[in-house]
Formats: sequence, C-alpha cells, structure tokens
Amino acid sequence: MTGPLITSAELGPAQVAAILALAEACRDADGVAPLSEHGLLHVRYEVDGPRGRDLVLTADGEIAGYAYLDPPAADPHAGTTEVSGELMISPDRRRRGLGRTLVAEAAAGAGGHALRLWAHGDLPAAAALAARRGYARARVLLQMRRDLAGVDPDPRPALPEGVHVEPFRPGRDEEAWLRVNARAFAFHPEQGRWTPEDLRLREQEGWFDPAGFLMAWRGDPEDGGTLLGSHWTKVHPAGDEGPEPVGEVYVLGIDPEAQGMRLGRALTDLGLAHLRTLGLREVLLYVEEDNAAAVALYERTGFRRHSVDVSWQRDPGAH
Repeated sequence: MTGPLITSAELGPAQVAAILALAEACRDADGVAPLSEHGLLHVRYEVDGPRGRDLVLTADGEIAGYAYLDPPAADPHAGTTEVSGELMISPDRRRRGLGRTLVAEAAAGAGGHALRLWAHGDLPAAAALAARRGYARARVLLQMRRDLAGVDPDPRPALPEGVHVEPFRPGRDEEAWLRVNARAFAFHPEQGRWTPEDLRLREQEGWFDPAGFLMAWRGDPEDGGTLLGSHWTKVHPAGDEGPEPVGEVYVLGIDPEAQGMRLGRALTDLGLAHLRTLGLREVLLYVEEDNAAAVALYERTGFRRHSVDVSWQRDPGAH
C-alpha cells in the first residue's frame, strides 16, 4: 500500500460520490452510520463553504477515509470556542494506522481550538483510538426508541384557548419556526444555531413532509398569529435505521414563554399519532444522556435506550 495522502479542498462530484459510498460501506460493516445528518448534508451540498474543512485520505489512489470539521463555534455551556467534526475509515483498510493519521490531521486542522469528534454507536475501536490520542468523553447522546402500537391514533389534546395546531406551510412559516427554535434551544450547541440555509436544505430532502411538521399557533398565522411550539417528525426509509422504515421525533421545541401550557405533551401525542397512521412500527428520538429529567420522562412514556453517540474532546494543549 502506498503511503496515505490527506488533502483539504472543496469536494468535486466524484469525491462526493465516493465519500457517500464509503459512508454506506461503513454503515453496513458497523451497523451504524459514521456520519450524522449534518455531516451528510455537508458532503452533498458543502453547506459550510470555505469556513469548514474536508479532509480526504487516499491510499493506493482510492479514498480510504474522510473527515470534516465544522467552523469554530462558541460552546454555550463551557464558554469556549470549539471545532466539531466526524470521521470514518474504510472497513477494508482499518488497523493500518490510517485512523491515527486522520485524527492527527483533524487536530491540526482545529487551529488551536478545542476539538470534538463524534463517534456514532460508541464502537470499541473508536473509543480505543480516541483514548490513545488523548481524547475524553465529553457528551453522550442517547438514541431512544418505542413501539408505536400503543399510541392513540386519534388524540384530541386539550389546547389552551385560542391555540390550534396545523401543518407547517413552506414559504410562510420558516422565519417563525427559526425564531422559536433559537429560543427553545438557546443553550444547545447545535440545534440552537440553525440558520435559514439549514432549514432550506432539509426542506429539499426526499424525506421532508410538511404534514408531519406540526405547528402550535396562538391566533391566525396569516394575520399576526404567534408560534408557540412545534413537533417536526421524520421518517427514515428502510435500511437507514433498520430493515423497516422508522419514525423520529426530529425536533420538538416550545417557546420559553409558552412553557407550562402542556404544549409539549400535546404536540408529542399528535406527532406520534401521525407516524402511526403512516403504518410505522417504531419511533426514535435523541436526548442528551445527562438530561436526567428528560430521559426519565421518555422512559415513563415507553421509550427505551437503544444506542449512543459519543463526542470525544481534545483540549488545545493536549499532545
């Protein structure tokens, strides 16, 4: 095998196709996707433009690994600036030191900022590599699942006076949703940073369905109504999260000023009912492991722990 070569440049169509094929090969080998939705969108559309970095590792003239780094961003919890990213190595080229090479290049590409690398599925090999390179577990994201068989297919939750729920309307509701999303997730390091471009890209994805994007309004949205919260559901096709299609509680957010109105429970029930009417058997959601109150709430409503994603952090001074 010729020595590995790492390049950092804008991706061309052939590289995009090869990286997406590599992601599928890793998913088939490991049982878990190596890149998040954010990572896949980055590859397809170069959404971070010149501010982000793509690291392409080649060996013997073929792409053997890939990593991307987000632009530096402030961590609202730690009060520091960090770089976040993901990486993957071809299943048939592992145990040859390529992972160490790519991780070292990612650390150099962080430009002196703290670096966080996501490892999906918490696989033993990824954990061992991270530990050897001086990374520590910083965040753990739980994926929880529940059966949809026990969900009421026709819930009729009691809503506050003047509040009604209707599907998202593209071209009208984007600004209101982004405002509430930013307020609801003000302290979340990823979700609270969504931009109009982040939303637009997802609206053009094949899975996007406004009928499963439920918006709770006070008053008429066509005449000065106020958005109080929403439940955006998603359907993963067969082969994505399992052999059958799987629903997801994709984004459930309530404006802080609407807390205490029980809108979260009402929107949850309506969204789960929508997924059940599509004939799905199971639904998943993601929650931070250290959010004990939320985890306990989901467990009481039938969700169980299914898998974890781990964010490994390396401080700038680590060697």
